[in-house]
Amino acid sequence: MATFLYKLGRSAFRRRRLVALLWVALLALAGVGAATAPAATSSSFSIPGTEAQRAFDLLEERFPGAGADGATARVVFKAPDGQKMTDAAPKAVVEETVAALRSGSDQIVSVADPYEARAVSQDGSTAYVSVAYEVNGMELTDDTREALKQAGEAAQGKGLTVELGGDALQSMPETGAGEIVGVVIAGIVLVITFGSLVAAGLPLLTAIIGVGIGVSTITALANVLDLGSTTSTLAMMIGLAVGIDYALFIVSRYRAELADGRSKEEAAGRATGTAGSAVVFAGLTVVIALVGLAVVNIPMLTKMGFAAAGTVVIAVLIALTLIPALLGFAGDKVVGRKQRKGGAADTGKPNAGTRWARFVIRRPVLVLLVGVLGLGAVAIPAASLEMGLPDDGVKPVSATERRAYDLLSDGFGPGFNGPLLVVVDGDRAAADRTADTIKGLDGIAAVTPATPNKAGDAAMITVVPKDRPSSGATETLVHDIRSATGDDVLVTGATAMNIDFSQKMNDALVPYLALVVGLAFVLLTVVFRSILVPLKAALGFLLSVVAALGAVVAVFQWGWLGGLFGVEQTGPIMSMMPIFMVGVVFGLAMDYEVFLVTRMREAYVHGERPGEAIVTGFRHSARVVTAAAVIMIAVFSGFIGMSDQMIKMIGFGLAVAVLFDAFVVRMAIVPAVLALLGRRAWWLPKWLDRVLPAVDVEGEGLAAHDAAEDRKPDLVKA
Repeated sequence: MATFLYKLGRSAFRRRRLVALLWVALLALAGVGAATAPAATSSSFSIPGTEAQRAFDLLEERFPGAGADGATARVVFKAPDGQKMTDAAPKAVVEETVAALRSGSDQIVSVADPYEARAVSQDGSTAYVSVAYEVNGMELTDDTREALKQAGEAAQGKGLTVELGGDALQSMPETGAGEIVGVVIAGIVLVITFGSLVAAGLPLLTAIIGVGIGVSTITALANVLDLGSTTSTLAMMIGLAVGIDYALFIVSRYRAELADGRSKEEAAGRATGTAGSAVVFAGLTVVIALVGLAVVNIPMLTKMGFAAAGTVVIAVLIALTLIPALLGFAGDKVVGRKQRKGGAADTGKPNAGTRWARFVIRRPVLVLLVGVLGLGAVAIPAASLEMGLPDDGVKPVSATERRAYDLLSDGFGPGFNGPLLVVVDGDRAAADRTADTIKGLDGIAAVTPATPNKAGDAAMITVVPKDRPSSGATETLVHDIRSATGDDVLVTGATAMNIDFSQKMNDALVPYLALVVGLAFVLLTVVFRSILVPLKAALGFLLSVVAALGAVVAVFQWGWLGGLFGVEQTGPIMSMMPIFMVGVVFGLAMDYEVFLVTRMREAYVHGERPGEAIVTGFRHSARVVTAAAVIMIAVFSGFIGMSDQMIKMIGFGLAVAVLFDAFVVRMAIVPAVLALLGRRAWWLPKWLDRVLPAVDVEGEGLAAHDAAEDRKPDLVKA
């Protein structure tokens, strides 16, 4: 592989104008496709195989046009002190609002008058209008959302406290600010790392080109493949991360080859052949992790994984072709000013990576114990992990959804924020028996009479729990209803859907981990020709992910340091968080593992002793890996400042996971373990060595290529 990539790098360097033109043309083509493609609706959300999904499917079949899985909104009114919502003046305002809502959008299925639907609290202080839409929250038009907001504002101006709640208000949070902050910090880190604006600009430029092609392609195909806006968000986050990393690795190796006295074209070929091999295998591990999301069997996640994996493939191809081409355009400017003026690239003084590696080799047991015990302590809260989907109750009090949530809880009880919808596949008598059975269960605040369909062969029953939607008591109630009723009774609604989603994610975690870690173990065994190095890499990754989950639980579930990170209300951890962290962090962790340890393996294969190889790997790679990790932490940390609790949690979790994995696992635990293992770290059974394909990541084929080149002049003279 190294020889092939070496030739590819030299070819791209020589034909740099053609290569650059091809990538610019691809970017333009993807941009035109995105600009001319029809506007995509939101990706439909379904959870195949769950009871909540079967209930929704039954509702669509038996109650056509009812918008069973459509968005809902609640306009919550609170009367001034000393007044009641049943008084003439407040009642007139509510009726005006109901009329405005009914005429405000053609996407509305129904608007329930609170005085007819008995949606007034017992003390008369609070009332709410329920609005049902025919499409889900992400498919609502801007005009529909604006009509809802205007109706609330008009009522607010007439003396009542009015707040809006429900999933009709949901929209994808703007993430541009976080991304811009991350890119700016990345640029600063790259300038410090390389000492050259040109060298720092190349990884940023190529990452932006790769993300531009990937996201534009997703946008162009979104309508055809039913891809939601979350798909492009994930692709942008991952593409930006790996795009900068991969380019950084190759540019760094190119500068090292120049410092060894090689010509620019030869240095580009060498960098692509060696660091490029590490990029290929690092990219494969990321692709495995993202494509593996298909194991969960949730269409939305599968599409997100495949789309993000495609962006990673683009990042790898750009690193192997466009980077060598741009290095050809950059000339001498890719190195620092001091080197261009004749300054020594290597003064012989040990750098920080060398000094740290020597310290670890002298005290491997101490470093290993501190690293493992430290991460183990941080991981302890993960044992108390409670998964679910955060509701409006965890939003900041500045949000109208949170204030509406609180008003409903105070006026009607917390369960009114997450009613359950029970669907009975049977006649009216069966529905009445079901309602009576449910009334006898614990944790019930109210059960509405059954509402049959026109054919009389199905009915809906609304059940209001006593506790809030995300509580353990409500989850227990859902299971109790399912246990107490027959197979012809299905429980659904947003709360039940969230519970089923969490259970499905929980059930898929172990198979997903086994698939991703197993395939990556095989891949790393091929790369490192070792059993123990891939095993150590996988175990170290699991330790860092569990520690990161512990930190997430401590902050977002327990509330520790919550004020520091803007967490106003604790709650369950987002159910897709563990799998999401495994997929994203595993890919980035293997990036650092492959790039750092490949350089050690390269030194060992070329004759250095195990301890010397560790020092060599750190001397050449520690600075680059550190820069890459700092950049990723900056990118992910940019999302912590957002108001949306889920985005905040994702940003915090990923930033902490990269911090733990890069600086504790890869920089401390990995060299300590390798120092203790010595030559045994690189042991591989002979029978397995014969079976595994030889991929030559260390560049042994390039040494043979050099020997052949050295003999050519003699043959010519002869």
